[in-house]
This record gives sequence, structure tokens and C-alpha cells, in this order.
Amino acid sequence: MSLRDLERLVESVPGPRSKRLASLLRKYESRNVTYLSDDFPVFWESANGATVTDVDGNRYIDCTAAFGVANAGHCNPRVTAAVLEQVERLVHGMGDVHPSAVRVRLFERLSQVLPKDLDRVFLATTGSEAIEAALKTAMLYTGKARFAAYRGGYHGLSFGALAIGGIERFRAPFAAALGAEPMLLDFPRANCEVEAREAASQTHRRLSERNDIAALVVEPIQGRAGIILPPPGYLRELRAICDERNIVMIVDEIYTGFGRTGEWFAVEREGVVPDILCIGKAMGSGFPISAAAGRSEVMDAWPVSSGEALHTSTYLGHPLGCAAAVATIDEIERLQLPTRARRLGGELGSRLRELSSLEGIVEVRGRGFLWGIAFRDAALAAAVVKRALRAGAIFLQSGIAGEVIAVSPPLVIGEEQLERALEILKVAIVETA
Repeated sequence: MSLRDLERLVESVPGPRSKRLASLLRKYESRNVTYLSDDFPVFWESANGATVTDVDGNRYIDCTAAFGVANAGHCNPRVTAAVLEQVERLVHGMGDVHPSAVRVRLFERLSQVLPKDLDRVFLATTGSEAIEAALKTAMLYTGKARFAAYRGGYHGLSFGALAIGGIERFRAPFAAALGAEPMLLDFPRANCEVEAREAASQTHRRLSERNDIAALVVEPIQGRAGIILPPPGYLRELRAICDERNIVMIVDEIYTGFGRTGEWFAVEREGVVPDILCIGKAMGSGFPISAAAGRSEVMDAWPVSSGEALHTSTYLGHPLGCAAAVATIDEIERLQLPTRARRLGGELGSRLRELSSLEGIVEVRGRGFLWGIAFRDAALAAAVVKRALRAGAIFLQSGIAGEVIAVSPPLVIGEEQLERALEILKVAIVETA
């Protein structure tokens, strides 16, 4: 570990170049996209490992992994080399017409790390695309068209993904075009009085109210809702319910996959194999690629292609994305990142729980390298994030109302880096509260 891996502030935060770029961004970009204020954000210039440098030369410790994307580290050298090599050979193939060889290599590598029996894969570009492919698959397989999901669930913001969205403010403006509302269930919380079996009984009762549910979509840990864990055993009970009622079980591991929670995929903790597993984010280490991987019995509900695919896209199986994903899987294996996240995640959890006594903190929860600190309100959480940024550490605000700070660093973060970032966070909480 060198000093170059720790924070170093040489300008104000945000600095003058960031402020100039913010002014230009405000001029051109649709106003709903990027939050801009006098003290937020900073504009990134480069990143390496768990270190981010902004356009003003300020250096930060990243505790977001850029929305959980950089599990293998920002600009991982081996992933970067694989993409550069692919750029020189083939940048773009022909999706569902003339595939690239690297797509087949990716399928082979995925088959070696995915939960057993998930032997058919639909490649996509974004998480929401993977979700939509899964929903279409469930409809074809069951002949039904209604879905069940969870309050607080977040699966993307495209129309298909919003059809099962559990956060009202994202869904409400477009509800008129979304058709049938999903059956929204309450997501049970770990460390509450309700245990897995009782929570599952409540879920079973709700699902028994209808006979037209094609699929149930669930996150093993709710991410956007503020890192909410279900009671141990709930996913296993849910698997049994879906089997009993002939409901396709779709698990969204777009955020939790590829080692984030201490396993390759969070469902493995309970030995659960869903009918369809949606993955993305860390899959390509920053290059947009995602997938819906399912059991052949379910996925083969799609007809054999006769030359015109029912669901495809121009960039399906993009060669650069496939090369990035193959190299990312190799790196996660080589560096044993799930094991590292499990080992250091216990220590991270202990350190974060020590913050529980600080004023303004309601709860600390998480697993592996995915933790949430719940504050009494969103304003306090936002102020802490901004104060930590000014001190050299990047954290992400989360939770339905923004009342949570997520701690989800790259799985390669150095122990000294992590320790320093937590010191910055503690000071920011104390000084803000």
C-alpha cells in the first residue's frame, strides 16, 4: 500500500474545473439526470483500483465501486488489456445474425461460475434489459402475464422493469402506460420479530390470492431500498412456494452478484437456484453487459430462431463486453474476491456497527462488502456524504427516502484504504450530527 492509494486533496471540493463542467452539463443535459449544487458533484478524470482522481487533481478513496460495478477494481489491468486486445481485433459483431467467437467463450466461463442448472443465457447490455428478458421468458413459459414483486424493489427504470418496480416515485409518473400493476409484497427484514417461515407464510397467502402470476421477482438483498436483508432461510422458503404454485422465480443479482456479498452469487448462501438469475453491473468491470441466465426447461419456452429473433438488440453479445466479462470472471477467480469479501466483510461489519452509537444513526446492516448505515433522515445522510467527499472519500446515498449511506467498495480495496475511509466517514458523521 502506498500513499498514492490514500486520499489527497490539492484543490477545493468540488474544485474550479468540476464547477465549470457542472455549468456546462447544466446547459446541455436533460435536467432530471444529474443532481447539481454548489458543493456537489465532482467530475471524475481517472480511477484505478479503489482510487478515484477528479479533474482538479483531488484523489479519493472510492467506497461505492461506482454503483457496484468495479468489484475487480477500477481499470483492472488484465480486464483493460483484454478489452484493448479485442478492440484491435473486432469492435462490433452482428448480434443475433453473425456472432463473435468471444461470445461463446463468455458462455463457457459463465457456465463455470453460475449456480448449477442455469444453463441457458440471454445476453443484454443493461440490468433492466436482463430483467425484461426474464419477464418475457416467464410469460412464454407459463402463458400468464401478471407479476409479483416487492415494495422497495428496484430492477431498473425502463418500461418493462418499471412494471415490477417497488419504489412508487419511479413508477407513478408513467403508471398510465404500464398496464397491470404488479402484486407488491412486503419484503421481510432480518433482525425483526418475523422469522423466515412466518414471513414465507404471509408471502404464500398473498400469492394464493391469484392464479395468473407468471413470475415472482426478488432481490436477495434489496439494494436501492437501503441494503435490506431478509431473514435467513427466506429465499429457501420462497423457492418452495414458487415450486408449489408453478411460479417462475426470478432473482435479481445485478447488484449483489460477482462476489459482492461473499459468494459468487448471494443465493448460494442458502443453496437456492432460481429459475432465472439476472446479472450485470460488475459482470463487465465497467463495460455495459448483463445477462438473464435460466434453467433450460424455462428458457426453452422461446422458439428456435427462424432467422428473426423475438427479443434481441443491435449490441447483443457485444465483443468488447464479452471480452471484459471473460477477463473479469478470470480476475475474480484469480484474486479470490468472494472469499476476500467474506473475510474482510466481517471486519467491515464490526467496524460499521461500532458507529451505531453515534448520534443520528438508526441501524447498520449488511453482508460481505455491501452495507447500509440508516440515518434518522435523508438530510443528515446527504450532509454526511458531502462532508466525507470534501475529506476525500466517496460514499453513495441510498434508501427509499435517501436516509441510508451504502458502503460498497471495490472488492480489491486495500485494508489500509478501507480503514482510512471509515475514519473519514466517522468524522463526517460526528461533525455533521
